[in-house]
Formats: sequence, C-alpha cells, structure tokens
Amino acid sequence: MSTLHLYAITTLIWGSTWLAITFQLGVVPPAVSIVWRFALSALILLAYALWRRLPLRFSARDHLWMAVQGFLMFGLSYVCVYLAEEDLTSGLVAVVFSIIVFWNIIGMRLFFGTAVNPATLFAASLGVAGVVLVFWPEIANFSTSSRAARGLLFALVGTVAASLGNMIALRNQHHRIPIVPLIGWAMGYSTIFIAIYAALSGDEFAFEWSFSYVASLIYLALFGSVLAFAFYLTLIKRIGADRAGYIGAAVPVVALLLSTLFEDLQWQASMVVGVLLCIAGNVLILRGGDRRAPAS
Repeated sequence: MSTLHLYAITTLIWGSTWLAITFQLGVVPPAVSIVWRFALSALILLAYALWRRLPLRFSARDHLWMAVQGFLMFGLSYVCVYLAEEDLTSGLVAVVFSIIVFWNIIGMRLFFGTAVNPATLFAASLGVAGVVLVFWPEIANFSTSSRAARGLLFALVGTVAASLGNMIALRNQHHRIPIVPLIGWAMGYSTIFIAIYAALSGDEFAFEWSFSYVASLIYLALFGSVLAFAFYLTLIKRIGADRAGYIGAAVPVVALLLSTLFEDLQWQASMVVGVLLCIAGNVLILRGGDRRAPAS
C-alpha cells in the first residue's frame, strides 16, 4: 500500500473504534474487555504468522523488548486512557492524547538522532490546536478538582507510554523482527499485563454474549488492533514516528464525524475551525516523501 492509503485507513479505523468501544461498556469491566480484545488479536496474528510460515522463535532478548513494547504501547497506555476517562470527558482525553505527536518528535530526536523537521512541527501544532478547538466546550468546563487532576495525570502517563512504545516498536523493527510476529507477541504480553492489573483491581472476568458486544469485540480485535497497528507500525518504519504520530490528531476528527452521524452531535463554530486546522496539518504531514529513521 502507498503511504497515503496506510495513513488514511489507519485513521479511519481508529476513528471508528471510539464508537465501537461504546458497545463494550456495561456488563464487562473495561480492563477485562481489553484483555479479551488483545488476546483475540494476538491469536489472530500468531495464527496468521504460523500459516504464512513467518518466524515465531526469537531470542530471549528479543522477547524482552517485545514485552516492553507490549507493556507500553498496548498495556499501560490503554489502562491509563480508561482510568483517565473515569475522571475526564473523552474529548479532554483525546486532546491530551493528540500531544503524542510532540512526544514522538522528541523521541525520534533523542533515540534515533532524527532532525526536527520545522514543517512537521508546524503541522503538529496545527493538528493539536485543531483538536483543542474541536473539544473546546469540554475544555472550557474543565474542573480543577483533585479527580480532574488525577484524570489528567493518567492521560499524560498513557500518552507518554504510547509514545515510548512507538520508539520501542521502531527499535524492534530495526532488529529485523517482522511486523506480524512482533505485534502478535507484544499483544500477547500486554494481555498478561492487563489481566494481572484487572485481577489486582478485583474485576470479574466476565463475558457478554450479546450480538453488540461480540460484534464490537471482533471489530476492535481484527480491525482496531490487528490491521490498524500493522499499518501504523509500517508507517512508523516508512515515514518515522514523528510524522506517523500525527494520526493521534487526525483520529478525533473522524470520531467527531461518526458521532455526528450516529449520535446526533451538534456542531459549533469552534469545531468547524478545528477540523479545518486538522485537515491542513494532515496535508502538510503527507506532503513529504517516505523517510526511514536511522537504526539505533
């Protein structure tokens, strides 16, 4: 696939997962739903790798790095997002998470020596500013209570964890670990981490057999995890985590459009301006050609 196709499909899939997750809420504790999601995703990926005869045996050192990637990218970041949404609105969490594009720029500079591209930095600023405007009504009502501060802290930790996971993923690809086995093992390890967290939190490992829950789980596992992360890690390798991370600013726009279609969201002037800024940032990000980050 071309870079544009990978970028567009990943953005559309992750933008739709915000709506799909709403069908997961209710009977099953959120952390347990994430366990089922990543367990299913890991099984799909590893089975596909076995079918395609991709390598599945790696050194203990490689497994350690894959476990670190899984803990950061899929484990800690997802748990923190769910914890943050207990104290903050989803819009505020989306705004904080969009800042991942800046963390990725810093990470690429620190860990891989990639020069900071002024155009990328400007595009990132446009994107984050656009997300802020999109969710401005929620930001304007932000509370300074201790619960809100706790939620903000969880959101920041989750964003930093996801960004560090991006760096580890790029490191693992530089060490010639194929993407499919890499994601499969990483998600497998993250399933263990999240299951331990859920058990320590006293969550019941329940399952809901309703059509909406099972269908959304399959969608989140197959599209939101298997395909989207495979495309995203391919993008990171191809154009660098700094530019690929802009998806974090583009996803809320897709989620907003879907919310308009399915949840009767009422638009405001600030939302329109915010979407236009995000689109402008997307154009700037995608104008550059493919660029592979230097190996560490």
